[in-house]
Amino acid sequence: MRRRAEPDGVPAARDPRAVGLYEAIARRRDVRAQFTGGPIEPAVLRRMLEAAHAAPSVGLTQPWDFVVISDPVLRGRFQAHVAAEREVFAGSLAGEQAQRFADIKIEGILDSTLSIVVTYDPERGAPHVLGRHAIADVGLYSVCLAIENLWLAATAEGLGVGWVSFYRERFLADLLDLPERIRPVAWLCVGPVSHLEAIPDLERHGWRRRVPLAEVLHHERWTG
Repeated sequence: MRRRAEPDGVPAARDPRAVGLYEAIARRRDVRAQFTGGPIEPAVLRRMLEAAHAAPSVGLTQPWDFVVISDPVLRGRFQAHVAAEREVFAGSLAGEQAQRFADIKIEGILDSTLSIVVTYDPERGAPHVLGRHAIADVGLYSVCLAIENLWLAATAEGLGVGWVSFYRERFLADLLDLPERIRPVAWLCVGPVSHLEAIPDLERHGWRRRVPLAEVLHHERWTG
């Protein structure tokens, strides 16, 4: 049996487990407008969080925490803050770019079922974090790996995730009573969706185009 070829000519994987992974990667979207507000089964949420918690981390520090938020008051306060920051960014744009941005929905905070804030604790495992002595940011990279795991797990479960980045870290830290050392990395909107768009929002709205792999691939040395 011949393997199905992908659009760029790369043969598809044969192992069903690999197929499922690649399909989740391809289907994953930053969801903003498609949330239905439907329930998430506790077992599904647990699987997603376990997947996030299974991410690799520098020095096995697992420097992340997950704050699950369903309180509408908290989410409403955060949404108002995000709306204000949207206006700040909109004020920096002009002309055609401003018109494009006006049509882009940037968050689904109140539309999604719940939110998950993922944080970074730089003191976990300190002072001797194996692998961090030369690159301070590897702990933060570890948290981003946990976020990606959660995102792919949610996609595999048929759920949507939207990463909200229009906020000031100090505001969010105060809103959630985070300890001084804890840095909020991501506010994730999570929940069932009506569908996942075939083309990511920013491409559909003409904000940016997706860069082909060939434009960012180098061998041995930086080229081009």
